[in-house]
Amino acid sequence: MKKILIMLLLMGALFTGCTQNKENIEQEEISQETETEQKPYILNFEAVTTEGDMLTSDCFADSKLTMLNVWATYCGPCLNEMPELGEIVNAYDKSEFQMLGIISDVYEDAEESTVQSAKDLIIETKADYLHVLLSDSLYESLVSGVTSVPTTFFVNQNGEVLGYVVGAQSKESWEEIIHELLEKEQ
Repeated sequence: MKKILIMLLLMGALFTGCTQNKENIEQEEISQETETEQKPYILNFEAVTTEGDMLTSDCFADSKLTMLNVWATYCGPCLNEMPELGEIVNAYDKSEFQMLGIISDVYEDAEESTVQSAKDLIIETKADYLHVLLSDSLYESLVSGVTSVPTTFFVNQNGEVLGYVVGAQSKESWEEIIHELLEKEQ
């Protein structure tokens, strides 16, 4: 079943491709105007990090804002933005902001050589933040709705999804988005 899901993900990626045109970036902030209009979507998952440690959605409580960057090992724009993402995360105190990379094409039960290839890319791109392998619960709660990589979600301390961005961004654009969201979370 897991291998079929991975194959479907990869086939979908072949047809949609990863987002390469920075001019055509979609941004959407999820409206939370009133409780009766729309209840916030709260993420709930368990996943394994690239180092083999278990991580749950409880990790959101560690920071006011968490950036979840869904990327793939085959995606040039994903890999190109990862060095700057590493710089961004290192500029913040973890109680304010943290980042989590979600490797959308490496499942938690993948062969060690596949996981090692992803880890090599993380090291090569200096993406010095926590990365997780795709799990069933992470797929069902978040990644199943991703149609293009990179897609980046922003989540508050309560696990509520605040919004998302499809496509790679410049360091300056990410910093502006992060700053605005942190201001709202004060």
